[in-house]
Amino acid sequence: MGATFGRNLRLTIFGESHGKGIGMILDGLPPGTPIDEAFIKTEMARRAPGKNKMSTQRQETDVFILESGVFEGKAAGTPLCVLIPNSDQHSKDYSILKDKMRPGHADYAGKMKYRGFNDYRGGGHFSGRLTAPLVFAGAVAKTLLRQKGIAVGAHIARIGRVTDVMFDPLGEPEARLNALREQTLPVLDESRAPLMEAEIMAAREQQDSVGGVVEVMATGLPPGIGDPFFDSLESRLAHALFSVPAVKGLEFGTGFGIAAMKGSEANDPMRFEAGCVVTTSNHNGGITGGITNGMPILFRVAIKPTPSISRPQQTVDLAAGSDTVLEIKGRHDPCIVPRAVPVIEAVTAWILQDMMM
Repeated sequence: MGATFGRNLRLTIFGESHGKGIGMILDGLPPGTPIDEAFIKTEMARRAPGKNKMSTQRQETDVFILESGVFEGKAAGTPLCVLIPNSDQHSKDYSILKDKMRPGHADYAGKMKYRGFNDYRGGGHFSGRLTAPLVFAGAVAKTLLRQKGIAVGAHIARIGRVTDVMFDPLGEPEARLNALREQTLPVLDESRAPLMEAEIMAAREQQDSVGGVVEVMATGLPPGIGDPFFDSLESRLAHALFSVPAVKGLEFGTGFGIAAMKGSEANDPMRFEAGCVVTTSNHNGGITGGITNGMPILFRVAIKPTPSISRPQQTVDLAAGSDTVLEIKGRHDPCIVPRAVPVIEAVTAWILQDMMM
């Protein structure tokens, strides 16, 4: 099973949503890397559920236990193992899902893959609960990137029909990227936040869900990071980003919009600025030939609506071998986008640090 990824900074995740706990092993961390527990806790809290009506009411504090690999607040150079115990599970809410498959969820695919031996409660290993270890790894990576003057930030570009303004493709101040982490709904135009909240709450009232788009920027990367073809920075980021549950689309720079442009429009003109080569536009999102060109990395990720909704849905009962209607009970996010923001940030930071090593 592909539970490990990374070349130099190798991450393995383990656990199920309703098991005893989840966790990760991070191997390849340079000895002496600061393990800033206060910062890690802040990042984990951004992802944790149960803080408002826009997320599931499952109460998970994401308290972590450093099992190994840390000594006196620094990475020891050996594998860093972290355990995050589970709590507040309502497993009985999922008993109906043993045989009745949720449309849009991995229930059926997982049951076929693991021949019915998989833990289906709460989505098991397919659950968004497994993104908590990703946030831990990303927080550690952000500490290393910060030492190199590299910042990673993200905002909600869209929830349903409500959009935010976009990042300046030529770069945003690090202070602005950092300030987004303090917002419940991280947006550049604060007037959009209440409209996004209303969109989420309307979906909840209709026993439905809504998706959205997260835009990510990384600044301060030098040119020359990445490789052509199979190990391009885009390829490696895409591999990791599509491993995050609910991610269904990814575009760099102008993305699909570049298909409607002429070469004279899509090409990013180059010039010298303070002795460095810069471009006057950034349609390529800071990456050409799979390699950083010194401009900000810029991409957007599409997050699908949460498949677990309370509305009646057409599905199948595998035990009975018949069609049926499913009405899902339990606690579920009407919109996963706000909690996905720190996860997408974390994955980005981890892959950037992995490739820079």
